[in-house]
Amino acid sequence: MLIRERIEKTESEFLSPYATLSGKCLGRDMEEEQCDIRTVFQRDRDRIIHSKAFRRLKDKTQVFLTPEGDHYRTRLTHTLEVSQNARTIAKALRLNEDLCEAIALGHDLGHTPFGHAGERALDAAVKDYLDGVVGYHEGADPERPFGFVHSDQSVRVTELYEREGKGLNLTKEVKDGIKNHQTSTMPFTLEGKIVRLSDKLAYIHHDMDDAIRAKILTDEDVPAEIGEVLGYRTKDRLDRMIHDIVTTSFEKDDIAMSAECYGALMKMRDFMFDRVYTNPKAKSEEAKAEQLVLTLFEHFITNREAMPAEYVQLLKDGQYPERVVADFISSMTDRYAITLYNDIYVPKAWHG
Repeated sequence: MLIRERIEKTESEFLSPYATLSGKCLGRDMEEEQCDIRTVFQRDRDRIIHSKAFRRLKDKTQVFLTPEGDHYRTRLTHTLEVSQNARTIAKALRLNEDLCEAIALGHDLGHTPFGHAGERALDAAVKDYLDGVVGYHEGADPERPFGFVHSDQSVRVTELYEREGKGLNLTKEVKDGIKNHQTSTMPFTLEGKIVRLSDKLAYIHHDMDDAIRAKILTDEDVPAEIGEVLGYRTKDRLDRMIHDIVTTSFEKDDIAMSAECYGALMKMRDFMFDRVYTNPKAKSEEAKAEQLVLTLFEHFITNREAMPAEYVQLLKDGQYPERVVADFISSMTDRYAITLYNDIYVPKAWHG
């Protein structure tokens, strides 16, 4: 018996009856020979970790643009915290930890530079371009989405961009979890649902921690109605929420929080939007970042041949121009986007 087969056998004997088993995976778009050591979800995890898109997350904004200090979260550290939360919950519930890890590590591969400011700008740029396309109207072509959503982009990255254009060829379960990790959607596996909740837990927890570090907030600023349910310290709140998910979901065919805890979580989210996500001190540079993204989009939508060869080739293969330009810009790190903008638009000294 191969090592992989032994792992699959152990899963079938030990994991919850509601778990997604590696041995019963729904497969990949392109079938391939199995690994003798790793399960399908372990292979997906490894492919994501070794991808270029994953490495670029270290230089993409989470919440605070170009913060002064070494300890603020980036999109990469956010991803790792989502993974840690998800694995803890999955292990406690006897669900598939490897599947959770793969989804969590891949869920933000398609995120833009400059956090959600960059995403808003790119979404607006794509919509504005499509509004000018003769005969186009929203929903006319499912292959030509109206706007930009980072979760959909994360799947697109795994399908089109890695391994010299061959893509990562991830399993259907992992791609579904990546695509549906946002509040407005729902994955079909319990493991995907764990990552969906773990993402919220992670950003609310670490954004509060970063806001305290930036002296925008203190733990004492959190309203009592939230503190009484979730706790009065940042680390206590994360512990409380994870325990609540495990307790509420134990031996059930669903992943959920108690009504009391989920209500407090949503109040905490509203509090963070009011005090951090729209705070002038934290967001003072966002307007500049949005304008930078819009300007780069306008430049490359009219100078398409100036993009790297892999993007130009996709245009030749019939991909829609706004999607390919969005692919290029969303792939950028904050630093690369700023450097490229300066190269294109900032005058350079002349040396005679």
